[in-house]
Amino acid sequence: MTTDFVAITTNCRLKEEEFSLARRRKRKSRRRQEGRRILEHVPQFSIESGEDKPVTAARKFIQSEGIAPPALLLVKRNEHTTDRYFWAEKGLFGAQYVEENHFLFPSLRTLEPSPGQEVLALAAR
Repeated sequence: MTTDFVAITTNCRLKEEEFSLARRRKRKSRRRQEGRRILEHVPQFSIESGEDKPVTAARKFIQSEGIAPPALLLVKRNEHTTDRYFWAEKGLFGAQYVEENHFLFPSLRTLEPSPGQEVLALAAR
């Protein structure tokens, strides 16, 4: 009888572990989604880092091409990894930081849709 009890409790524990290992959906931040939508309207440049570190390659590219802010730089590190940078008036920032804090960047404020346009877009759906 004790072996049956042990088998049942072990079986239940395995099922609980399988359930806890199941992938949960990642919560999408509305603020970050809004920032991503705003960054879609910024000019994008794709480059490869070559021998340099990605941020160094981005800085060299900005310097050589004379790119004016705002701009989004996609720097390919290798065949699997691409780093994203945002070129602003105050310097070079990681694109994820800019997505989350887009309201801190004056150059992106002009690209934001006005609140009236958002309401119209929602009403049209």
